[in-house]
Amino acid sequence: MTGSTIDGAAGLVQEALKVYDDDPVAAGALHNYARRLAEPLRIAIAGMVKAGKSTLLNAIIGEEIAPTDTGECTRIVTWYRYGHTPRITLHPRDGEPRILPLKRVDGRLVFVLGDVQAKDVERLDVEWPSPTLRSMTLIDTPGIASLSEDVSARSTSFLTPGDTPSEADAIIYLMRHMHASDLRFLESFRDTEAGRSGTVNALAVLSRADEVGAGRIDSLLSAGEIAERYRRDHNLRKLALGVVPVAGLLAQSARTMRQQDFAALQLLAGLERADREKMLLSADRFARSVGPDGLTPEARASLLSRYGLFGIRLAVVLLRNGFDEPTPLAHELARRSGLDPLLELLNRQFQARAEALKARTALVGVESLLRSSPRPDAGQLAAALERLQANAHEFRELRLLATLRTTGVPLRPELAAEAESLIGGWGAAPHVRLGLGEDASPDDLADEARRFLLRWRSVAENPLTDRAALEACRVVIRSCEGVLAEASALQRQRLRPSA
Repeated sequence: MTGSTIDGAAGLVQEALKVYDDDPVAAGALHNYARRLAEPLRIAIAGMVKAGKSTLLNAIIGEEIAPTDTGECTRIVTWYRYGHTPRITLHPRDGEPRILPLKRVDGRLVFVLGDVQAKDVERLDVEWPSPTLRSMTLIDTPGIASLSEDVSARSTSFLTPGDTPSEADAIIYLMRHMHASDLRFLESFRDTEAGRSGTVNALAVLSRADEVGAGRIDSLLSAGEIAERYRRDHNLRKLALGVVPVAGLLAQSARTMRQQDFAALQLLAGLERADREKMLLSADRFARSVGPDGLTPEARASLLSRYGLFGIRLAVVLLRNGFDEPTPLAHELARRSGLDPLLELLNRQFQARAEALKARTALVGVESLLRSSPRPDAGQLAAALERLQANAHEFRELRLLATLRTTGVPLRPELAAEAESLIGGWGAAPHVRLGLGEDASPDDLADEARRFLLRWRSVAENPLTDRAALEACRVVIRSCEGVLAEASALQRQRLRPSA
């Protein structure tokens, strides 16, 4: 995102404030857009009931602070922001916000609502000193398609408002299988005011992936094949930037591994293979088994609730293969849970485009305001908005990506796929756009960028190229020029003599 574009969005909001300074509601919305430009990217976690949203959020943050039971708190929209000291603020639908007491039980944060009912709460704000929350604000939402229509409506209205941008800049959508209801929700998220700006800003997660193979050690491989099939599905591909299988429970527990977990797993790893395999045939058999010495029924129940049968089986195999210290074991379990690929995709698709996504939200908000509350003196503001939307290359990339994944562009399939990569469809980093490894040198980046630039200029100049594809070619060419300029800057920096 160029500084001129983000500055332009901020300037546009300030101009809009001058036009609407006599309208308290409009001014309040504009001040909110201005704050959003300065804040970390807002990413909502959504999905059907029991999809594992709070568990995944805990895994991403690396702390057990989101409630994962079926209590009142799971029915409330909860924001998780960075704060130097932990604090929970309850915002009621009526009345003043108030601070809730902080309480830890068995290492988990417990929300104490007192006599307040979920239906009377607008949202909870949790401030927590997690490094992850420095770069993103995570929003945990109640389950969609809940048996309670009120709970389901709360999530839907929050994420897909009818005439204003969503409170979330992007979304991680969890699904256990791909159902029509999942596609309908993602379609409605794309059809919000923000979505109509021509942006695909959702990631899909095949959650509870360890259950795909009934907890077998190869469950994640099977889940990976299903996720890849979903990713290629035409209906989902136009709504989500990728599909990642994640064993959320294992990811959460690996990121929050306790010493007693490690000690219990070590006891299991020390058993004879035949005895261990009999114990791990099923969750019920494991819970009822006797031994090894030192592994109490309470410890077995804790392992099952925190890791599941898949996680226990995997941890034991890793322990016997050299991961015999808590930290290496925890890191390897987190990697094999699918969490690391998800975090990488989050970084490539959302964090690398955070400024563009936030600016897009602000511009869509101003556009919505101009349409819903037209003013005779807003002509200059409307013209500035149109110029910024048309000229900002980041927005043109986002619109082309959406077009490539929906209606398509009249280009040969291999060229369309190449265009998708070059405009950042699989990540905004230069080496990802060019299909190179992360260790690619500035010279490699520059050479590959020049090769693509020459090819796409040739495509644009070819008289046989469909006129409808020319605008797509121009966007791709501009993206190649941007990557080449970045690579050239790295080359100059490398050649510059050190002081």
